[in-house]
Amino acid sequence: MTRLILLIGLPGSGKSFLARQLVAECPYRQLISTDAIRAKIFGDESVQGPWVLVWQEVQRQFQQAARITSEAIYDATNAERSARREAIALARKTGFERLCGVWLDVPVHICLERNRQRARQVPDEVIWRMNKKLSSSPPTLADGFDELFRCSPVGLSTEIAIAP
Repeated sequence: MTRLILLIGLPGSGKSFLARQLVAECPYRQLISTDAIRAKIFGDESVQGPWVLVWQEVQRQFQQAARITSEAIYDATNAERSARREAIALARKTGFERLCGVWLDVPVHICLERNRQRARQVPDEVIWRMNKKLSSSPPTLADGFDELFRCSPVGLSTEIAIAP
């Protein structure tokens, strides 16, 4: 059974850190990262070039992952419900049978502080805007997940729901 783990969270919430840990624990997992895709396409992960180019590469990597591995991780903010649903629809279309959402629900002030310690910083106003979007439309099973977990900053996870 092929499974996609879709990460959700603000910049600085720990998505990429978690993704690297998950891949280190099980190297057969394929990591699909919008930051890595931006670095590949534009030469720098901080360049917010045309989303259509990034999305085309996400599509290609989803197709490849569904064919060659049993599990993949999609590392992107997915702060907007429409972005989550679009990624979930693509995952189903490309052959992923199980979709697991992992929401890193870290308070915005912690994300802002972590962001300030990074070499590549996301502007504070962008993080606040994403926080507003994520707060107004938090992830739910209605987005299309088969299972959804909410992780707190102390590393505890709470199973929100699992679809029947």
